[in-house]
Amino acid sequence: MAQGEDIAYDFVLVILSVSLFILGIILFIICRKNPQKSDQKQEILPVKSCASTYQLTDIDAATDGFNHRRIVGKGRLGTVYSAISPRGELIAVKRIHPRLVLSNAGFGFASIMKTLSLAQHPHIVPIIGFSQAPGERIIVMEFVGMVSLDFYLHENPEGASLLDWNRRLRVAAGVARGIEYLHEGVAPNIIHGCIKASNILLDVKFVAKLCDYGLSFLAPEEKRGVVGYVDDEYWGERGGGACKESDVYGFGVVLLELLTGRRSEQGLLVRWALPLIKSKRFNELLDPRLVFPSDMKPFLRLAKVASACVGNYRKDRPSISQVASILNNLEVEVCH
Repeated sequence: MAQGEDIAYDFVLVILSVSLFILGIILFIICRKNPQKSDQKQEILPVKSCASTYQLTDIDAATDGFNHRRIVGKGRLGTVYSAISPRGELIAVKRIHPRLVLSNAGFGFASIMKTLSLAQHPHIVPIIGFSQAPGERIIVMEFVGMVSLDFYLHENPEGASLLDWNRRLRVAAGVARGIEYLHEGVAPNIIHGCIKASNILLDVKFVAKLCDYGLSFLAPEEKRGVVGYVDDEYWGERGGGACKESDVYGFGVVLLELLTGRRSEQGLLVRWALPLIKSKRFNELLDPRLVFPSDMKPFLRLAKVASACVGNYRKDRPSISQVASILNNLEVEVCH
């Protein structure tokens, strides 16, 4: 009897093992056919091809010899021209300042441009090509007929009224999503390096798009155009320079500009605004050119987010993902 019981016991074990194996195969097939719902909700962007290489002669022809009449913008890194590509498409051409080209002559410009050009998101301006020659570095971008946030807020007399409170909140949330994509959604991660109002473009529907991302390597030591948008640690000997935390600081300054309608003024805006936010004197903080929002709570929260971005040391600052999550919720609450 003992031998018969052993045989029966072994037989049951074999049957159980085979059953578990078959069950595992069935579960694997079901999972392959029915991926998790969270994966289905993720936005799938089409794969973007790497940046094209343009001959300098083609760029020269596209800009009519870098004609001054084609200039649509000037900045600390270079001059932007409207141009017609060899295929007849309207493009934007950024010609890097010669002095910056000379100081970065041995830097891997082509490889960096190819990496940056792979970034694709609704809230960044795509890089579609580049050109390089002795003394010349050119970046070719999509031309989307945009005007900078800086122009709307500070240069156009009617721009402030065009940017009502709802649009300002949409701009803030859109920029946060764009930075979040650069920091977390693309590999390798991209540090913008200089988040400021003039590097945020608005299209005809006031959709915000970031430009000049990943280009801080061209002018790592230059303060012109950066002071007021980077933290004190940016210039420190240890751990200084551009990083995710310095991008969050710059975004906080932009939030203060959206709330107050004031320029950064090389850091004066932060020093003026933080005490007002801390003491809840929001009637003095908000842009006087607009009627106060009917519901102040979302904008008070926006002010607190701005304070957290600019009022802390790097190690204590919120991540852009945390900031974007809050602003996305505020946008849904106010604008939908």
